[in-house]
Order: sequence, then C-alpha cells, then structure tokens
Amino acid sequence: MKNIVQFSGGKDSTAMLLMMLEKGMPVDEIIFCDTGMEFPEVYQHIKQVEKYIGRKITRLSADYSFEYYLYDIPTKPKKEKNLGRGYGWPRMFNRWCTSRMKIRVTEKYLKNLGEYITYIGIAADEPKRHKNVPENVMHPLYEWGITEVEALNYCYDKGFDFGGLYKNHKRIGCWCCPLQRMSDLRFLYHNHKDLWKKLKEMDKNAPYSFKEKYSLEDLEQRFDLEEAQGYLF
Repeated sequence: MKNIVQFSGGKDSTAMLLMMLEKGMPVDEIIFCDTGMEFPEVYQHIKQVEKYIGRKITRLSADYSFEYYLYDIPTKPKKEKNLGRGYGWPRMFNRWCTSRMKIRVTEKYLKNLGEYITYIGIAADEPKRHKNVPENVMHPLYEWGITEVEALNYCYDKGFDFGGLYKNHKRIGCWCCPLQRMSDLRFLYHNHKDLWKKLKEMDKNAPYSFKEKYSLEDLEQRFDLEEAQGYLF
C-alpha cells in the first residue's frame, strides 16, 4: 500500500504535507500535476518545499500543452468565423483544463501504482468538497479541523510566503484562468506584464475571447484608469 500526497503548490496541500511529515505519517511519494500555467511564484515555492523537506516532488503533465488544447485541436468546421479549432477558453460549464490536464493525468499515474492511499489538502471549512470520499482518499486537514486560514498561517510560520500571492489571491490557480476574480486579473496586469502579454497572444489564437463581455484591451483601460485615480490594489 503506497501513500501518495497530491501536492498542488498551494497553502492547503503545503500545510498538509508538512504536518504529515511532522507527525511521522508515511509519505511514499509526492505528486504535482503541472499544467505549465502556474504562477512563477508557485514553481519557486515548490523548489523551496523540496529543499525544506529534503525530497523531490514528482511532476506529472498532460500529453499536450494548455495552448494545444486551447486552440490547436482539429475539430469539425463550424459556420461561425474563427471557430472550429481547440476547446477554447474554459468556462464554468466546460472546465476541460481541470479534467484533461489534472484529473485524467493523475488518475492515469495512480492507476499503475497498485494499491494506494491518496492524501488531498481539503480544509475543515470546505465541507462541500468532503462528500462521497472514496475509501482510499484521505483529507487530513479536514480530519484535524485545520481551516484554510490556519493552513496559510502555518505555512507563513514555516517561512513559506508563496511570493506574496496570497496577499492578492484567495486561491492560487493558473495565471491564465478566465474564471478568476477581477482582482486577480488586476494583479496579473500590474505585476506580471510578461504573462499579460502572453495572455493577449493566446487570446488572439483562441476560438473565442477570454472574457465574454469585454476584451483584454477593455480590462487594460479599466486597470490603467483605476491606477490613475489612485485605486489601491
């Protein structure tokens, strides 16, 4: 029976991993499913965690890149202009990124391990995510009564600050996610000009726009105006 920690690079999975090791719980392998679109700060954090625990984290990835799934998959021709290739930007009703670049990749890897138990960082104040849990899946933070805030503070106490991401983000996900909050996009625009530039390039190639109601240029104007007016961000 192998004990596998699913590590996302966020506060909850980090706290869970460190607490498990502190408690002397068995950890045979730590896996990180890399979409290729994580914040640079997350990749740096993972290196810091590896150095702190003295162990390597196994990196998993999909067969194709995010951009391939976004706009390079051949599909049947469609009547609409500029449509007919790729899945397009993820939407609430079609989060293909999670299914194809995380869930399927993880399931495929675990399938070849034989018997295993996976440990996932679900906090005590996330009851909706703690339903219908399979017997071989454990949520230690939930069982220990550790909330999201407590998990983050625990990480801070251990010297992990995630490059300051949690000062502006409630959760850390892919930097190019169209489902993220407006405050997250504002942070990306002001603090990661290189990623914002890449986002605009990707948007030009996608079957449909990043946001349904406004363009990235609209957002730029909004963010610049807010800055000129002294908006605090």
